[in-house]
Amino acid sequence: MKNISKIYFTLCIAFIASCTNTVPPAEKANLTQFVDPFIGTGGHGHTFPGASLPFGMVQPSPNNGTNGWDWCSGYHYSDSIIVGFSQTHLSGTGIGDLADILIMPLAREVDLAKPMQNREDITYRSAYNHDTEKAVPGFYSVYLPDNEVKVSLTAGLRCAMHKYEFDNDGKQRVVLDLAHAINWDKPMQTEMQVLDDSTITGLRYSKGWATDQRLHFAIRFSEPLSTFQLVDKDSLVNSSSVVGSTSKALFEFSGSSGNTLKLKVALSSANRQGALSALEEIQTWNFDAVKKRASSAWEDQLSKIVVESSDEKLKRIFYTALYHTQLAPMTYSDANGNYKGVDGAIHQSDGYTKHTIFSLWDTFRAAHPLYTIINEPQVGDFVNSMLAHYDESGLLPVWELAGNETNTMTGYHAVPVIVDAIFKGIEGFDVEKAYQAIKTSGMQDIRGVNFLKEYGYIPADLENESVTKNLEYAFDDWCIAQTAKKLGKQEDYKYFSERAMSYKKLYDPETKFMRGKLSDGSWKTPFDPKYSAHRVGAEYTEGNAWQHSWFVPHDVPGLIELMGGNDAFATHLDSLFNQDSNITGDNVSADISGLIGQYAHGNEPSHHIAYLYNYAGKPWKTQEMTRKIMKTMYNDQPDGLSGNEDCGQMSAWYVFSALGFYPVNPANGIYQLGSPLFDRATINMGKVSFVIEANNVSEENKYVKSVSLNGKVLNENQITHQQLMDGGLLVFEMTNNQAESR
Repeated sequence: MKNISKIYFTLCIAFIASCTNTVPPAEKANLTQFVDPFIGTGGHGHTFPGASLPFGMVQPSPNNGTNGWDWCSGYHYSDSIIVGFSQTHLSGTGIGDLADILIMPLAREVDLAKPMQNREDITYRSAYNHDTEKAVPGFYSVYLPDNEVKVSLTAGLRCAMHKYEFDNDGKQRVVLDLAHAINWDKPMQTEMQVLDDSTITGLRYSKGWATDQRLHFAIRFSEPLSTFQLVDKDSLVNSSSVVGSTSKALFEFSGSSGNTLKLKVALSSANRQGALSALEEIQTWNFDAVKKRASSAWEDQLSKIVVESSDEKLKRIFYTALYHTQLAPMTYSDANGNYKGVDGAIHQSDGYTKHTIFSLWDTFRAAHPLYTIINEPQVGDFVNSMLAHYDESGLLPVWELAGNETNTMTGYHAVPVIVDAIFKGIEGFDVEKAYQAIKTSGMQDIRGVNFLKEYGYIPADLENESVTKNLEYAFDDWCIAQTAKKLGKQEDYKYFSERAMSYKKLYDPETKFMRGKLSDGSWKTPFDPKYSAHRVGAEYTEGNAWQHSWFVPHDVPGLIELMGGNDAFATHLDSLFNQDSNITGDNVSADISGLIGQYAHGNEPSHHIAYLYNYAGKPWKTQEMTRKIMKTMYNDQPDGLSGNEDCGQMSAWYVFSALGFYPVNPANGIYQLGSPLFDRATINMGKVSFVIEANNVSEENKYVKSVSLNGKVLNENQITHQQLMDGGLLVFEMTNNQAESR
């Protein structure tokens, strides 16, 4: 009888476990209703409100025609002028570019030959009012009173669709400006050809942040042209084509078919044929049908994480954040599979979709780990895109933009992205080739790596931003070492493991900070941990010692030991958050924002820090601080981001933290637990789902009393990626009493 009872008990436990691993996904809801693309368009968020598909190549969106820092995306909520609608945009970067192929509809006459040196000179601009703007995933619209037209925009993957509804029947005009006066880059060559009475093709080759950007385009109108004017260098061109440096065009339509005109605008970085082929991606002139497909694509994407809460504001913040994480990296190979490589040649993406816009200094931290959970098929494409960059340039990308290496920011952070994909079993790329690429990037002789190899650290008198570079290279080197070990390359494992410990040479036990060390081994003086210098004479990238001294995600126990053990470490963390927020220096980086004490959530180096309390045995402090950051640094207004969105990283932090966990080390497959926001969240991963329940959760109940996974109490403050991907049920028991927390 005892044996029968034991067997029955075992079967019951197995049944319960099997149920928890196949938790049914929550019923689909209209999740796009919770996305507000205007969040982040104010403040320093630098996002854009226009239309796009997830990871889409084309993003039709309004341009204000101002190139100030807060207009990096081409648009800022504080503005009141629109100069047109361009087809490419950057989401949340700290440097501006793109905003290519500017189109503007209007009913009135304009003189395109008039010189346009600033925004006030632009004859086709219009005022606008936010009351007439609307933006939802895959759709944007606005009324332009000066131009007497309502503009609506939607998008396919490589082809945008515009709809212009003019106030009155009559002549309709469309300006195409390839050299508009206010832009972040300089046009080097512009081309337009009128192929027939409804099709235009062309090229915009420009130099800016991307020093060699080439964008071929094709435009098709729903109505035949009645007349057109081509202009270059402020002079009319009597031809059906123009090649110059400042090409513009004015297209006129009779309006005999009604007051609505539609356009399709398709892109390719490779050639005209690629753009023409992309026009065929949208087969219909039914604008609402294209808009519906875009909305459906976003609904499918957002449904990968379904959160349940009575607080709709929280859902707006969460789903807008999730939306922002899916705007980049953008599709780059054209409709024929071609793209312009970093070497300037045209390449074919064979068996994968080439992507661009890799803001790796930012996105390696949380955005790319998020993709391994909800965008696994795209991760292989991202890795292959980086390996193609390696083939074309000899190194992995640092900050890749439209087929260009900008070498912006520090580290070689394609490495952790690729290593994370290898260890998580992502398929579709050559692992041995990937290893050679990460090792080659780790052995480069530029960007301070040469000094790291020579001195064992990066001397502050030989390399700018030496401390940040050293710390970030140490983490990247740890990633290389782990891959070498996995592949049986013992000598490489030993070499890169030693380099991964180079961070210890920069730690000053007297001040308890990572400091600039000179080539003679002495500390650089004077030293002020609050001092910031932007780019010039700096030891830290866009920050100071308070913000950067914590970046040792591969060896947090080693960092704790350096700082004197758990209690001393936690006390020093407390000091970070409790300091005054004064930043010293004459050239303080504007990127230091979202301050809590000296913690700067508005910039990425701080993002993992609140979770470090877990390692020191004080998880309630992680829970308390992550809740404070979520509450004070994010909201559902245009200024709802505390710093640059940075191509999804600022939002990825929120997505993870609101679910209740975060990848402090973004390449070891371990997530540190925090304090979830929602009653229930379901992560849908195809065949299985992972459900997170937070019992008794509220704004006050931010502390975690206990956690269980599939009915088994967790004694550690972490879960693994494999546990998550296996599916199951993670249950948090929440309390408002810090003394009851685990």
